[in-house]
Order: sequence, then C-alpha cells, then structure tokens
Amino acid sequence: MSDPTPPDREQGNDSRHGRLTARAHPPVAPAPAGLMPLSAPGGGLLAMVYAPEPAADDAAYRLVVLLHGAGGSARQGLDLLLPVADAHHLLLVAPQAAASSWDLIAGGFGVDVRRIDGLLANVFDGYPVRDVTFGGFSDGASYALSLGLTNGDLVDAVLAFSPGFAAPLATQGRPRIFVSHGVDDRVLPIDVCSRRLVPHLHDLGYDVTYEEFPGGHEIPTPIRESATAWLTT
Repeated sequence: MSDPTPPDREQGNDSRHGRLTARAHPPVAPAPAGLMPLSAPGGGLLAMVYAPEPAADDAAYRLVVLLHGAGGSARQGLDLLLPVADAHHLLLVAPQAAASSWDLIAGGFGVDVRRIDGLLANVFDGYPVRDVTFGGFSDGASYALSLGLTNGDLVDAVLAFSPGFAAPLATQGRPRIFVSHGVDDRVLPIDVCSRRLVPHLHDLGYDVTYEEFPGGHEIPTPIRESATAWLTT
C-alpha cells in the first residue's frame, strides 16, 4: 500500500460535518494480503489492516472499519472481528484515534474524520471493495453509529457493540444496524444507552437488530458470531 493520505488534506467543511469523501473504485496499485500496520505521516500508528487472501473467483471484499474504545488501540479494534475475517472474506481496517478517544467524543468531528477518510482512500486504491461497514466497541461503537449514519451513502451496515449514543449532525441513506449490550454493563449502563437509543433509531426508520446479553461491558463470543452472521447473510 502507498503512504496514507496526510491527515490535514483539504476537505472544505466536510470533516467538521463528519462527511467522508473517499469512494470505492478499481484498485490502482494492488496491495498484499496479511496483517499490516500503517504509519501516520510524521510517525505514529495510523491503523492496523488485515486482508485475507484473495478469493478464488476474485470476489471483492466487504470492508469493515473497526473503531476501538476509549483509551484503546488499533489492534484492539482489529481483534473485534479478526477471528472471523478469513471465513467471511472481510477486509479489516482498524484506525487509531488521534487522541485517547474519537474526535466527536472530545468535542466535534474533525481530525479523526480526516484520518479515516485518507485511510479509506488508500485502502480503496489497494483492494477491491464491494460493501463498507463501520463497527466498534463502547466509544468506538458510538463513533461508528455517528459516522455510519452521517455517511449512509457509503456505509451500508453498522455494528455497534455496547454504544453510548449516536450523534450525526445530518444523515444520509439508511444503513442497517446491529446493536448489542450487556444488561449488567456498569461502564455504559444499558437503561440510559441502548434501551433508549435503539427505540429512537427504530422511530427514525432504521432497520435495527438488537441483542441484549447477560454480562457487562464486553463482546461475548456468541454476540460476535451473531453479529457476523447478521452482517454476512
């Protein structure tokens, strides 16, 4: 893969509104399969990428952008679906937030939108992509929902594991949504988070699949399996 697009590239007002400009296109410089760290311009980790071996029929990948929780890492984001990536031909891209959590949580869309947009442009240059999913855990789930609903003309599905909220400034399209939450979650309590959020999303006309489970702030293996089956069928 080529060097990622610098995070301060000009986007007008798009990044402040949470809008992503990158779009899938035929690859111009095919990139290899496997696990790869991507460095940000000036140093530091921009993202972790995992690409399964190309399919025998050269089928395009489903790209899944995976967003870590507060204080987490790109590798933790990648691990959300790494165990199922090969079986389901999922191209995984796990960005690293510029700060301890995502820009929206810190005060508004901005630097992380630009970083993710440049990262997507780079990935689209290297891999054939047919569908785009945003997913995440905790703060990453809230950010995945917020960016996914803002960019529903790009994103066709959102995986939100234990989200706190969704705060798009404006919405595009109608991506389908999977939400899970532990009934004993003490970090983001279910009663003030998903049990309020999911009915609101339904009221707005979104197709939402919702699963509660006995447990806390986590993603049990059966929930990962359920989410993967939902995503890939």
